Amino acid sequence: MIEVAHKNAITANSESPFVKLKAINFGDCSWKGDGFWGEKTQKAVDVMLPYMGDVLCGDVGHALNNFKIAAGMKEGKHQGMYWHDGDFYKFMEGKIYAYGLTKDPALLTELDEYIDIIAKAQEPDGYLQTQIQLKVDPAAERYSNRKYHEMYNTGHYLITACAHHRITGQSNLLDLAIKHADLLYTYFFPDTKHYQRFGFNQTQIMGLVELYRTVGDKKYLELAKKFIDRRGTYAIEHDSTTVGYPIGDMVQERTPLREEVEPVGHAVLALYYYAGAADVYAETGEQALKDALERLWERVTQKKMYVTGAVGQTHYGASANRDMIEEGFIDDYMMPNLTAYNETCANLCNAMFSFRMLGLNGQAKYADIIELVMHNSGLSGISLEGKDYFYANPLRMLHGTRDYDAHADVTETPNRESYLDCFCCPPNLVRTISNLSGWAYSLADNGVYVNLYGSNNLETTMLDGAKIKLSQDTEYPWKGLVKLTVEECKTQAFDIALRVPGWATGATITINGEDAGIAATPSSYAILNREWKAGDVIVIDIPMEATFVEGHPRIEEVRNQVAVKRGPVVYCIESPDLPQDTSVLDVYVKGNTELEVDFRSDFLGGTTVISADGFLRSSSKETMYSAVKRPEMTPFKANFVPYYAWSNRGLAEMSVFVPVVWGA
Repeated sequence: MIEVAHKNAITANSESPFVKLKAINFGDCSWKGDGFWGEKTQKAVDVMLPYMGDVLCGDVGHALNNFKIAAGMKEGKHQGMYWHDGDFYKFMEGKIYAYGLTKDPALLTELDEYIDIIAKAQEPDGYLQTQIQLKVDPAAERYSNRKYHEMYNTGHYLITACAHHRITGQSNLLDLAIKHADLLYTYFFPDTKHYQRFGFNQTQIMGLVELYRTVGDKKYLELAKKFIDRRGTYAIEHDSTTVGYPIGDMVQERTPLREEVEPVGHAVLALYYYAGAADVYAETGEQALKDALERLWERVTQKKMYVTGAVGQTHYGASANRDMIEEGFIDDYMMPNLTAYNETCANLCNAMFSFRMLGLNGQAKYADIIELVMHNSGLSGISLEGKDYFYANPLRMLHGTRDYDAHADVTETPNRESYLDCFCCPPNLVRTISNLSGWAYSLADNGVYVNLYGSNNLETTMLDGAKIKLSQDTEYPWKGLVKLTVEECKTQAFDIALRVPGWATGATITINGEDAGIAATPSSYAILNREWKAGDVIVIDIPMEATFVEGHPRIEEVRNQVAVKRGPVVYCIESPDLPQDTSVLDVYVKGNTELEVDFRSDFLGGTTVISADGFLRSSSKETMYSAVKRPEMTPFKANFVPYYAWSNRGLAEMSVFVPVVWGA
């Protein structure tokens, strides 16, 4: 069991004037070891992070070597992508959360060793970008071309430094990051034409707001806002800072954010940008920013998001304005399954953006998306063992349909890989799992909001200074019964707000065994206000009915097909559960079947399997089109496993959506 070990951190948005639901201090909530997220978090601490450290600190990942070479501590050349520094910062951030959960001094020592190397690599004026310093490209100069991802690396540098300061109380990394940010301000705050469109993957906006919240210097907030203000205010044409990467909608620069109605371009770039803008709104209260973000969130989640919470429909394509884009958004309802890109980072960014919108608006629909992503398209990015990764997360995988070595670059693979040359997703996922307990609860003016369900202990200080302790016990997501016990609280009345998931119908709420008298309306918070006392027990019982889910009729690829979903978990059919020489394309499910639920503690790490009556169709695959009358359909029992757990039993075919035969 992971114990809470450090409680001196100041929550990032505790002083943000336009946030309705404030974040709890990291470490105030700890998952219990026998729960779903407790097990995942423990694995992150015990397996994922140490394995990732072996990779990134060795000669395979080479990220730490890049810093050592820049520091003059080692001979060699830069290896890895331009954004590899940022990958290492995200890994460090995960280590910081692990320290915050365990207070293991060995983790702190390890972090200090990294920081010493970073300090030696950083130039006297604060500049630190190993890909530029080590001349990965002979033409590479400071801020000469946005393809070098300097803003991305900077953003993660600042975010990691702020997390390190809050959780450890140390300033050795923060002091370096301040110097780095001051240099960024010197370059980019003046209205210099050369730098006006420089922002590419704009994590620096989030990082600058975090730095402002941490040290209180308003110039960092002003610079973050300026990066937003400049977007879309210039001619879209190639210049010296854009050569090498698509321009326009690819990088969200064609339309000013406050006017934008269409999520465009690279999904990660867009969602990091929106998350940064949400952080700026949290400090400034500028209504035009919030209006735009609400429009964009609705458009992403209602017209461009997969049933798994994944986003970024294609590897290569065009925007609505016909700009070339990569790894991103295309037209509404254009949702391919086999070629769905759905980068793990993009899915996680969908949750990160939603967490910020939850804070701004206090509405349960945003937490619904966090829950959906984290139980499906986020978690699918890593193996159950914790050492292998997916970059792309399609909704269908077939044997022999794609030549991955020839066509699919370094990001699309039929199996999870122990190392990806493009290593942005693995540390992003591990830092998010390690940090997820910080999203489980939020603080309102007069109470506590329960955002995510999973066995945990909460010990925090409410916004009025009162102490509260809660214990949550549940087998969620496999069972919908959640019990919260009040262990300590103030004597005055306050709110405990329970999220009722959008998929939940028929949920009931009791207090000390009696009806709470509050409606459990789907996709809302049920707000319970009373004078609580130690020993009070709240139970929300959410029916976990297995259901078929269909897509909007405009999603052509899933017309007359269904997916299986139970609670927050989306399921798939996988070839290890099919007869030999059978493809997932041969599977049909009966529309009037009973969906049978069976929890298997010894299968795929402990999971619920869903069985349904279906058919296997015998069909010719030799021609592109063929005449058909009544196909031969053989009855069989179809077993569906959680989507996040697929590809853990060897090379497999998989499909989330399967054709349905109604009335059979």
